[in-house]
Amino acid sequence: MTFTDLPLDQLRSFRPDVAEPADFDDFWARTLAESRALATAPQLQPVATPITQLIVEDLTFSGYGGEPIRAWITRPHSDSPLPTVVEYIGYNGGRGVPGERLQWAAAGYVHVLMDTRGQGSGWGTGGDTPDPHGSDGSVPGFMTRGIRSPETYFYRRVFTDAALLIDAAAQLPFVDARRISVTGGSQGGGISLAAAALHPGVSTAMPDVPFLCHFRRSVELTPEHPFKEIERYLAVRRGTVDEVFATLSYFDGVNFARRISAPVLFSVALMDAVVLPSSVFAAFNHCGSADAEIEVYEFNGHEGGQSVQWLRQAEWLTARL
Repeated sequence: MTFTDLPLDQLRSFRPDVAEPADFDDFWARTLAESRALATAPQLQPVATPITQLIVEDLTFSGYGGEPIRAWITRPHSDSPLPTVVEYIGYNGGRGVPGERLQWAAAGYVHVLMDTRGQGSGWGTGGDTPDPHGSDGSVPGFMTRGIRSPETYFYRRVFTDAALLIDAAAQLPFVDARRISVTGGSQGGGISLAAAALHPGVSTAMPDVPFLCHFRRSVELTPEHPFKEIERYLAVRRGTVDEVFATLSYFDGVNFARRISAPVLFSVALMDAVVLPSSVFAAFNHCGSADAEIEVYEFNGHEGGQSVQWLRQAEWLTARL
């Protein structure tokens, strides 16, 4: 691997102008209000598992349009509410099998792992949440589904699911609603930025190598998929460039980062060919939080810091929760 972007000293000051729609806040307020009006109470079901030292449960909650979204909850045995980590998943991964991710629960947190609608067949052990919405012509993958309008774009539904999961988690008796953190890697990092901006109940955010930031630069310069799905789409639908980037501005992690006031811990890898380091620094340098940090993995690619970053997150989160 080689360095894929600007030198680190330039990245630290990289604060580009990123298009932001005038009705960004109104769009998201309306989107969330419409789905909240259709929400029903979250449902928990016990799970058959050989794990005995932690509780594992199957959560179904109302997401975009009141549609059912699945998640795993893994938590310690406790008589009192606990701080909670809500995790979102990377591109085309699913929530997997129960008990697959135990670290946060083993560290004393309630861990909520959201399935990503329509995904779960690209890696890992699968997902369980369909996306019941069709799409006009799109490139295989998820980046161009409904991309001609913010009303129909795939990530409108996903980001709404993510925010409404915070609503659902806060209702659970074993969750301390004052201490809910969001995290995720790659796509999950981008979703966590959106959730932290859209929901005031998020107390901290930990986006790892976050995807879905600075769409224009990412589509033009990123050498690997999934951003190249949008490049391929525009190569065929030549007259839609302005329309497409106008849609994407409603979903850009930079615009969400501007609206985050909670403490945030980012990570970035300088040899990342999937998520350009400059796109991560664009979000970080625009972040509205007075308590924002970034861990830099100079010689890593899209894997980022992996377990080393998790240890850093656990230390950072303990100091704040």
